[in-house]
Amino acid sequence: MNLVNLESVSHSYGPKPLLKDVSLGIEAGDRIGVVGRNGGGKTTLISVIAGNLKPHAGRVTHNRGLHVGVLSQGDDLDPARSVGDIVLDGRAEHEWAGDAGVREILANLLGDVDLSAPAGSLSGGERRRTALARLLIGEHDLIILDEPTNHLDIEAIDWLARHLSARKSALLVVTHDRWFLDAVSTRTWEVVDGSVERYEGGYAAYVLAKAERARIAAASEARRQNLMRKEIAWLRRGPPARTSKPKFRIEAAQALIADEPPARESVELVKFATARLGRTVYDLEDVTLHAGGPGRGPQVLDRCTWQFGPGDRIGLIGVNGSGKSSVLRLLAGTVQPDSGKVVRGKTVRLAHLSQELAELDPNRRVLETVEEIRKFIQVGKREWTASQLLERLGFKGEAQWKVVGDLSGGERRRLQLLRLLMDDPNVLLLDEPTNDLDIETLNELEDLLDGWPGTLILVSHDRYFLERVADRCVALLGDGRLSMLPGGVDEYLQRRAAGGALSARAASGPASSGTAAASAAAAPAAEPGLSAKEERELRKELSRLERQLDKLSGREAKLHDAMAEAAADYGRLAELDADLKAVQAEKESVEAEWLEAADRLGE
Repeated sequence: MNLVNLESVSHSYGPKPLLKDVSLGIEAGDRIGVVGRNGGGKTTLISVIAGNLKPHAGRVTHNRGLHVGVLSQGDDLDPARSVGDIVLDGRAEHEWAGDAGVREILANLLGDVDLSAPAGSLSGGERRRTALARLLIGEHDLIILDEPTNHLDIEAIDWLARHLSARKSALLVVTHDRWFLDAVSTRTWEVVDGSVERYEGGYAAYVLAKAERARIAAASEARRQNLMRKEIAWLRRGPPARTSKPKFRIEAAQALIADEPPARESVELVKFATARLGRTVYDLEDVTLHAGGPGRGPQVLDRCTWQFGPGDRIGLIGVNGSGKSSVLRLLAGTVQPDSGKVVRGKTVRLAHLSQELAELDPNRRVLETVEEIRKFIQVGKREWTASQLLERLGFKGEAQWKVVGDLSGGERRRLQLLRLLMDDPNVLLLDEPTNDLDIETLNELEDLLDGWPGTLILVSHDRYFLERVADRCVALLGDGRLSMLPGGVDEYLQRRAAGGALSARAASGPASSGTAAASAAAAPAAEPGLSAKEERELRKELSRLERQLDKLSGREAKLHDAMAEAAADYGRLAELDADLKAVQAEKESVEAEWLEAADRLGE
């Protein structure tokens, strides 16, 4: 059933057209992720679809009786009303307390918020979660979410993805969180140059399909294609938890990444980092730390000993309020431990990006603000000018001559990050660096950090960025220790779900978890009790399924070629597209069978 239909919709702000003659529709059960550059028209598109913005041209039609729920980037919470009254719409406790769904939403989004508190007393993050909880408790045919993961920690984002996947409502979501996109969406819309390009699948499939389209069209933007191939290579070669998605068995992906080197030359980077830093970066010796200062606030570390070495790339994970930022401030030297000692290497040249935006001269130009730090910088094997790096992080052409006072919050954050990198540090402490960055800029930042030699300690709720940039993860689980997570974010979520019942891999010195260890931890164990005969039968089944997949991949490749040849014949394209979807559906079914058999064998 068609819920919303857009016919030849156009909309502009000033001379810039954000939507140009866009026609598309949303069906019941659709789960669509919307991506695109900041300022490219994503919010305009969803506002038009929601009916909150009347386009300058074209028509928007809603199905009769359609119930639309919208989470925008702002909120309309009445500061005088209580949180409970806003979220539960005045329902008495005995009316909602018996509803397990309502209790689950409240527990996962507002577990730390007093429901009797007035909305006017809430922080920005609490207001955001209150608005989201109010929306999810309602019944809607279509849910539209604009950056729903803002102010949520990794645990809450994981819960939200599972919750939305279980709902029957159609979903339209704008987010820069690529892991979340992959978890909740089955289709992707890219808003670019006033049009909306449509792709089947979530973020990973979108990256692959976009690279494949560029290959077929022989696109000339070589560096952008290289970035996509590099990202696909990382997705394909990462731990099993990232790469079990059947869509990556497509032969086209293998061809694209066959000659692509690993995202980082880890051995060379560590060697260079050791030369810059020596053996000691940070040693924590029997450190006790409270978040509010000696003896005040929650305890973060309790007689903890740990070493951060040259070339370490560590993701620090924990719930909101667990003390991640306090650990970064401890390493930065802006707070002191209650007891114990922090030994800092003599050659450490530190850069700390905190969540607070430092003051920038509002009257200076963007390029001048960067060049006052340094005009050139060596990153890996290449020298970059300040202007070139600004362009990579989204300040193109005339944007480099904008006055700092006219920049948005996201632009200021990008500018501050670039100023830190231009100061040529050998240790980076990054606290939520992805806030307000679009996906294209995130790709550029990840690529830039791939060639940066030094020690990096990262706090981020962006799971994709965390796993992409960090080589290993460490958690604050509330026991006063830094706990190694060989299985990464998946292991963290399992341990949180188990209430910390799994044995803590607490630090007593430098620990290394390399790719092999992480893969071994995440690999499925063989099913116990298989007889030799059952194992032989399973291996035969795997071989049969692989032959079937090869045939389906061949049919799929031929259909792609046929579609490229029939680009101007819309009738033929429709027929070929239907055939392609049928082949892809059959292929996904076979891949699911293959994965199930492989899991039983532990392969």
